Amino acid sequence: MLIAFDSTQQALRAEMLLEYAEIDIDICPTPKEITAGCALSIQFPDEDLSCVKEVVVKEKVEIRGIFRLTENGYEEIREWHEEDF
Repeated sequence: MLIAFDSTQQALRAEMLLEYAEIDIDICPTPKEITAGCALSIQFPDEDLSCVKEVVVKEKVEIRGIFRLTENGYEEIREWHEEDF
C-alpha cells in the first residue's frame, strides 16, 4: 500500500509518526499515475492499513490518499476517511 501527499512537510511528518508507531515503512517517489502535489510517498504493508489509518486520523495528517497497487495500476482505498472510525 502507498500513501500520497500534497506537501513534503506532511510526508515527512507522516514518516516520523508512522516510524514512532513502529510501522514498517519505505519512502519512495510518488508514482506518476497518482496525481499528487508532493514527489514523496510512503509504502507500508497491507496488514498495517488499520494502524496507518488510525495514525493519519488521530494526528490529522493531510494526505492525498491511500492507494493499493493492482494489475491496472494504483487504486485509491476509499474507506480510510475519518467518518469510518
